Amino acid sequence: MSDPTGILLVDKPGGITSHDVVARARKALDTRKIGHAGTLDPMATGLLVLGVGPATRLLTYIVGLDKTYTATIRLGQTTDSDDADGQIIARAASSALAAVTDERIAAGVAALTGPIAQVPSRVSAIKVDGRRAYALAREGAEVELKPRDVVVSRFDVLADRRGDGCRDLDVVVDCSTGTYIRALARDLGAALGVGGHLVALRRTRIGPFDVADAAPVDALAETPLRTASAAAAAVLPAVRPDAEQAADLRHGKRVSGLADAFTGPRAAAIAPDGTLVGVIERRGTGPAALVKSVMNMPEEHA
Repeated sequence: MSDPTGILLVDKPGGITSHDVVARARKALDTRKIGHAGTLDPMATGLLVLGVGPATRLLTYIVGLDKTYTATIRLGQTTDSDDADGQIIARAASSALAAVTDERIAAGVAALTGPIAQVPSRVSAIKVDGRRAYALAREGAEVELKPRDVVVSRFDVLADRRGDGCRDLDVVVDCSTGTYIRALARDLGAALGVGGHLVALRRTRIGPFDVADAAPVDALAETPLRTASAAAAAVLPAVRPDAEQAADLRHGKRVSGLADAFTGPRAAAIAPDGTLVGVIERRGTGPAALVKSVMNMPEEHA
């Protein structure tokens, strides 16, 4: 029996790490070769995309896709981690919180929509001098992270609830990879002068993959894997070489007759039998352009 290969969508529950999910998948599928296309914090729930076997090579083309989150931002309280897992370090006066009008919230959200320069949370996994920022922060070190250019294409308030000394906003965010929703909560609260942090987060989409199609962690052994060819065709243009072209691509040769079959820098090459040959790139321009495989799937596992 061949080793499993493919893409697995998992709905991560709260309270466990993404590594815990990977460990459960390894046990359920009886294989060590499993990777993920972007982690979720233990507090967060929602979509994890796992690559199994040789299909882990596809994660490179999935990790950079845009994402959708639903979240709850609590205004009026600031934590040292920008989320509910941290300690509250500041509380806004009731008068300041009462002065936050719907119009001010709308203006603050608008200012954080579109291309923005975002400073990641100090407890993020970004490396500073070879160490994770969160590890330095736990040791009490001063962590200064540089702003990163991200794009928030949608930041909508779905519900607004007033509580005792706080105000909770349920929001939905569409954003580019590398966007920190915790940082959006922090920055919105700071702009409004009352502080803010994240109290709930759920990732509902990564590129074309939706959490509605994901399996719970207790059903991984019974969940069919998405084939490598189906997953690749979902995130890249698909081209269909003939049998000879597919064989040449697998052997590292440059192939003619396919460059006009796709636009953009890369495409998924799918063999006549429906298996994934690999990911190809165009070499050259014009009628003489060729294509070459930049990621091959092993033929016996395709």
